[in-house]
Amino acid sequence: MVGEQIRSGRSTRRDDDLSTGPADAARPDEPADEVIIVGRGPIASAVAAAWGENVRTVDELPVDSPQDALVGATVVVLVAHAGDLVGSPAKSRREREAAVVAHTQRVVGAARAVGARHVVAIGSAVVHGAWADRPVIHDVDPLPRADEAARDGLVGDLLAAEAVLERARRRKAPLVTVLRPAAVVGVGIDTFVTRHFEAPRLLTVRGAVRQWQFLHVEDLAAAAQFAVAHRLAGVLTVGADDVLEPADVEAAAGMRRVELAAATAFGTAERLHRVGVLPAPASELAFVVYPWTVATDRLREAGWAPRWSSAACLDVLLEGVQGRVAVAGRRVGTRDAAALGAAGAAVALIGTAAVWRQARARRRP
Repeated sequence: MVGEQIRSGRSTRRDDDLSTGPADAARPDEPADEVIIVGRGPIASAVAAAWGENVRTVDELPVDSPQDALVGATVVVLVAHAGDLVGSPAKSRREREAAVVAHTQRVVGAARAVGARHVVAIGSAVVHGAWADRPVIHDVDPLPRADEAARDGLVGDLLAAEAVLERARRRKAPLVTVLRPAAVVGVGIDTFVTRHFEAPRLLTVRGAVRQWQFLHVEDLAAAAQFAVAHRLAGVLTVGADDVLEPADVEAAAGMRRVELAAATAFGTAERLHRVGVLPAPASELAFVVYPWTVATDRLREAGWAPRWSSAACLDVLLEGVQGRVAVAGRRVGTRDAAALGAAGAAVALIGTAAVWRQARARRRP
């Protein structure tokens, strides 16, 4: 599946051509790093497993004496994007953001207290937003101003974490790196993107061409390791080399698409989320109907390359969702799945509207 993709490696470019930290790479005589992965969920587990030796994992740093959990660490990896919709906390936006800010501050402060030399945060390129005709995202691109609706979900949580990390980057130590990957796939990864492929049909928005780019979680772990070894600080976007056209994705998935007007798609999604049918806010629908591909500029300049193509990642994603059916991001049971698969997209959409009406009726006194 991997094919002849190039493995991560050193670049032949001159060191002074790269935007790095104090040194380009760890020296051979330096002792191995002690790495602590902070976070829970499939992305944290996969990154920890891929890192190899001298790795410890911590779900969350405690409020009292958080530095005790990081004693001995030279590298701290904060997994801000868990890759797990089921494990997402059911809190209000303000409660979530306050918790994210407090925890990110604890991680950065504790890393500084124990003398860690590098903090790597794993987020997502969703912080850059998605819209029709969106240009490719580069490392240096500023973040667009997120409206209130867009902050009600993963995007808001990641923006809250990045605000803390941006302030930490202004200090001399530790080095701070933020990875913003494309849509991540791998064993156990469960996001609004992967659930998009559990639906009876692929939802598209009229007038928009949604190209697809993925990143295997193994390549995400390799990018984090590469950034540490080469002292790469700042923001790094990371994605597979290739970008898939909609027709290629539909053919590979063996799925037909349903096309709706943007107002219909987002309006229905908003109503379904409001009554608790959708697990993610309506604003996150943008990331499955509009493009948000990344360029991976500085990692490529430094000599890193992914092993997995987007096409191979799509195969992994499709294998992982086999046998599951979701409508509007919400999984349904086996009995319903057979009916939905046979009925097609039109009935699926009517079905979600019926669920919305039933939920609204139950909430009436």
